[in-house]
Order: sequence, then C-alpha cells, then structure tokens
Amino acid sequence: MNNTSLKKILLVDDELPALVNMQFVLSGNPDWQLVGSCYSTALAREFMQKTPVDLILLDIEMPEQNGLDFAREICARPDAPLIVFITAYDQHAVSAFDVFALDYLLKPFDDERFNLMLQRALQLLELKQKAMNATAIQDYLQDRTAFDEGKRSPQLQQLIIKSIGSTERVNIDEVIWLSTAANYVEVHLRNRVVLHRATITAMETRLPENQFIRLHRTAIVRCDAILNLKVNADGGHHVQLSNGDEVRVSESYLKNLKKLFTAT
Repeated sequence: MNNTSLKKILLVDDELPALVNMQFVLSGNPDWQLVGSCYSTALAREFMQKTPVDLILLDIEMPEQNGLDFAREICARPDAPLIVFITAYDQHAVSAFDVFALDYLLKPFDDERFNLMLQRALQLLELKQKAMNATAIQDYLQDRTAFDEGKRSPQLQQLIIKSIGSTERVNIDEVIWLSTAANYVEVHLRNRVVLHRATITAMETRLPENQFIRLHRTAIVRCDAILNLKVNADGGHHVQLSNGDEVRVSESYLKNLKKLFTAT
C-alpha cells in the first residue's frame, strides 16, 4: 500500500513513554501513517495548520491547555479529524463524548484494544469518504445541468437558517466563507458557524458574482476576506482569512486565485 492511501494519525501527549508506546503499536499497522507526535496542544495546533490529519489520539491532562478544550477547538474546523482520547483518568468520559469523540481509552491499554479502536476509526473514515464521493457526484450533476441550461439562479441576498426551535436571517454580506458538511453547507461568519441545508454548488450559482471565489471542491471564500496566500511545507497552498480561519487551495483553483491577487 502506498503512502497516499494511508490514513494519517497524529499523537498528542505530554508523557514521552505514552508517545513511544503508541508509536510502537502503530509501527505494525499497515493502514495508518504516523505523521506527527506532539507533547502540547500548541505544537499540535501548529502542526495541523500545515498537515492534514485523519485521526488524532489526544491526552486530556496536559499543561497549558487540556485535551478537552483543544478538542472543542478543532471540532469547529470544517476538516476536523476524528478524535480519540487516551488518558489515565476515567472521570472525563462523559465530557469526551460531548465533543463527539470516537473512543476513550484508559491507560494502560493493551494492543488488542488499541487496534480495535484503529479499526473502528478506519471504518468510519471509509464511510465518510463514500458520503463525500456521493455528494461530489450530486454536485457535479447539478453543476452540469446548470451549465447545459445556460442559466444562473437569482442571486442570494439573505440566507434563511433553520435550527431547532428557531429561524434566522443571515445577510450574504456577513458570510466569510462556505464549506461542505455532508448534505449541508457550513456558513462561516465572523464569529460563528451555522449550518445551511444546501449543496455548495447550488450555493455557488446564487452567490453575488465577483464577490466570492471557489478555492476547493469543498470551499468558497469571500474575495475581500482573503488576507494572504501562503505556501505549505508540502508545496500546497492555503489562504488566511479576516476571521482568522485558514482554507486550503486546490491546485485546480490556484490559477484563478492568483489572478485575484494580480488584478488591478
């Protein structure tokens, strides 16, 4: 199996013996690639800004910032990895599942339990990939239909966001960027994120022209919210936005983005 098909895993634990033990168990697993080991959430945050991760194995009791607070932070990301807590303390189990943790392993754990967790994570990631592929096909068909008909839908001025027990109007001017989330679009505003029931391609056809740009199959960004374009360590690109978010740029959309930077 080549490295491109391996799922990427990040370890975050302030105890060196725990990191070494997990590294050893992972070394014999053919489905996972260990891409990093960090002894603090600050280092993990910096690492994840440059390297995509599918699964993070996270300790809870750590100095400066505990694992639960860090998990709440990364759960807000559109590309949030699966999270498994690995800790010596069982009193955090309920809080762990409040942040949608996949699993909760108590130290010391045996190899069989560890590998069972990895198997569950792999199955969930495969299901997630199938769902994304289905959404991509749906988006392509809708996009192709719109292209064939030569039509553009009326431009949106507001979004009507329906949540449990409430309905909210959001002006398009408040939108910083949009990303896919299964059958929804995550609408990123200045200080929060809301879910809107739509596909990202359907949204693209109704956004004000010349105000938004597609940067990825899963992301559309407001042009004047882009602060800068940066090169990643792996040669890829991402943009930094006015609300502090960073969004990866697909190679197929990079040329159009560079035109935006050179436009007079």
